[in-house]
Amino acid sequence: MRIVVDLELCQGHAVCQEEAPEVFRVVDRPGAYSRVELIQAGPPEALREKVAAAVHYCPNRVISILDDA
Repeated sequence: MRIVVDLELCQGHAVCQEEAPEVFRVVDRPGAYSRVELIQAGPPEALREKVAAAVHYCPNRVISILDDA
C-alpha cells in the first residue's frame, strides 16, 4: 500500500496523527496551517487498519490509500 496526501488542502487537524502516529506527523509552519508529513509513504500491511481510520476521519479528506499492484 502507498499513502498519498494532497498537501495543498491539508490544514493540519492532526486526526491522522492520532489514528496512525507511525505513519503521519503534523508539523507547524509559521504563518500557515500546520501540515501533515508522511513518516512512511509505504507502511506495512499491518498498519492498514490504522491508516484506513486516518483516511476515514480526515476532516478535509486529503488522504488516500493506493494499493500496490
